[in-house]
Amino acid sequence: MTKIALTVTCRSTRGIVAAIASFLAEQGCNITDSAQFDDFETGNFFMRVSMTPETGATRAELEARFAETAKGFGMDYAFHDESQKMKVIIMVSRFGHCLNDLLYRWRIGALPIDIVAVISNHMDYQKVVVNHDIPFHCIKVTKENKPQAERRIMEVVEETGAELVVLARYMQILSDEMCQKMSGRIINIHHSFLPSFKGANPYKQAFERGVKLIGATSHYVTADLDEGPIIEQDTVRVTHAQSPEDYVSLGRDVEASVLARAIHAHIHRRVFLNGNKTVVFPASPGSYASERMG
Repeated sequence: MTKIALTVTCRSTRGIVAAIASFLAEQGCNITDSAQFDDFETGNFFMRVSMTPETGATRAELEARFAETAKGFGMDYAFHDESQKMKVIIMVSRFGHCLNDLLYRWRIGALPIDIVAVISNHMDYQKVVVNHDIPFHCIKVTKENKPQAERRIMEVVEETGAELVVLARYMQILSDEMCQKMSGRIINIHHSFLPSFKGANPYKQAFERGVKLIGATSHYVTADLDEGPIIEQDTVRVTHAQSPEDYVSLGRDVEASVLARAIHAHIHRRVFLNGNKTVVFPASPGSYASERMG
């Protein structure tokens, strides 16, 4: 059965939910999951509705017919076919734990995406990527060729029709131009529980401070380094008896799971930008189910 998701953003006022529910009922749609949020500080309203059309209405028809309802509330809205997999490019450097985790989740269907390419500035993971029948692009980056390298990256994005770029421990800073052009379409994993312990070696900083929690943060990429809207975070407990190497090992696991959860939220249209923050709705029932066990 066709499943469609409606996403709505507008100014908060009374009658929005009633108008949406009435429209969907009139169109023969059964609402199977719904989430909403009123931000009292900004006055913004966010909503995501999953539905199954029971009288033959298509996604395109619903989107066109909804225009009149949306106009009355000044809504930004879109209807999404939930069976259509988002096209994703993964970028990686020399730390492969996040890449390997994503490939596994993709392979078993736990992360329903279409990986259209993997881009790296090194050759380390060419074989593992090609063995998954995924195109691999090695695009070297130096101080001298960075503008040309980014142009080539954007060519791959455009050629593949990628809707999302995932920085799975890609250790190159993207230009302001690329960040702005791809706003809301690049997700990064940061090996720290932001905003603390920034920089090249946050685990060493955490170790020297004797922290009891280490973690990871996944966020949208903006021109402000590691300051983009946060999508997902998590932590793991550590003790005084553990070494910096233990921190790194434990941190790898957290990074992989946090990045996967952030991607899962994005591809299911559960993430809404709200200024410098995000609204992230809970997952719909069944959306974590895998197609196969391994």
